Amino acid sequence: MAKVTISSVIDAPVEQVWARIRDFNGLPGWHPRMVESHIEDGKDATTIGCVRNFKLVSGATLREKLLDFSDENFLVSYSILETPQPLTNHKATLQLRRVTDGNRTYAEWSASFDAAPEEADKLAEGMGANVFQGGFNALKAHFASQS
Repeated sequence: MAKVTISSVIDAPVEQVWARIRDFNGLPGWHPRMVESHIEDGKDATTIGCVRNFKLVSGATLREKLLDFSDENFLVSYSILETPQPLTNHKATLQLRRVTDGNRTYAEWSASFDAAPEEADKLAEGMGANVFQGGFNALKAHFASQS
């Protein structure tokens, strides 16, 4: 099983960062690689088991299922149901924590998945750099422009 974990510190209070990312259907609003999204079957975006169907800038479509959601713990977990990437058994968690020194946010995004041994490292590296760090960079830029 391949694993990837990316962490970052965002110069904004955890409540503000969570407000920006908490919508499971809201990726296009804050992540530069996501261009459109909808929740299937008219479910609410905080309902465990709901499925988001979204499109990347590249034109690829993904479907992801919400596994866990907590406003109290600033946490969202999900699994990929469909992706053009050659991976299976995917589970990811994005969690925020309060940094009291400077009222900042510690953000950690991790995933595990199965892939062919010759593909696993490349997939993990791409997911970490493009999706996870790319999202954190966008959040940092957003909050830097707010101050």
